Amino acid sequence: MAEEFFTAEAFEAHRTHLRAVAYRMLGSLSEAEDAVQEAWIKASRADTAGVENPAGWLTTVVSRVCLDMLRSRKARREDALDGQEAQVRLRPSVDPEAEAQLADAVGLAMLVVLDALSPVERLAFVLHDMFAVPFAEIAPIVERSPETTQRLASRARRRVHGKSSVDGDRLRRFQAVDAFLQASRDGEFGMLLSLLDPNVTMRLDDAARLLSARTAMTGATAVAEAFNGQAALARPVLIDGEPGIVFAPRGKVIMLFTVRFEGDRIAEIRAVADESALAAIELTVV
Repeated sequence: MAEEFFTAEAFEAHRTHLRAVAYRMLGSLSEAEDAVQEAWIKASRADTAGVENPAGWLTTVVSRVCLDMLRSRKARREDALDGQEAQVRLRPSVDPEAEAQLADAVGLAMLVVLDALSPVERLAFVLHDMFAVPFAEIAPIVERSPETTQRLASRARRRVHGKSSVDGDRLRRFQAVDAFLQASRDGEFGMLLSLLDPNVTMRLDDAARLLSARTAMTGATAVAEAFNGQAALARPVLIDGEPGIVFAPRGKVIMLFTVRFEGDRIAEIRAVADESALAAIELTVV
């Protein structure tokens, strides 16, 4: 039998599905696009003459790529805990509106919770519970038996349901940061004030002061005025696991804002622009 390979046209017919799988695995549209592109490279080089289910075969390929990416991400986090530098992971070259629509479709709460799962748990849960892939087909990807794979998915399911309530506060903080940025972009001064603690403080490191030409400030009015009508290029992220803000024009991270809450209101904002400090922060696009 002659060798057969995927054509670009045949692969494109499955791209939307593969991107949906990768996005739920990775929680980042830019990384999902990278995973789909890597899957295309692998598919274009593989002999697919014996492939009877192209969609299932490609789902397996992109899932393996995502699993490698998740394991690499986990290793970077562990290195950071060992005192080594973790690189900031952000490439917002993808249309922000497209990512926002995908996040809405998946559910922000689900993306936040999935980030707490191990790579194999996340893969087993996503493929089985979200895409109805049989455990027998997932098992070779995670290098487990079908029975063990089923237990992985069940454990992930329990963790997802449990973390949904545990992470409720973090989710509300993330949504508050998102609302704060939206109010900033729209110039809704009253909304900004409602999201800020009356005694909120804003601190800037030396590099941030040079970039923004601002100094430290105290009080909701002063901070709201600083953000009012701004933040066009800012977006909410998880910084070391907590909600924050990133400013990254043309894909280059220029400044991060860590955010601390008192109750439901923002009580402190710290602007970080020092390059060495940025390189030591683990950043996750949600």
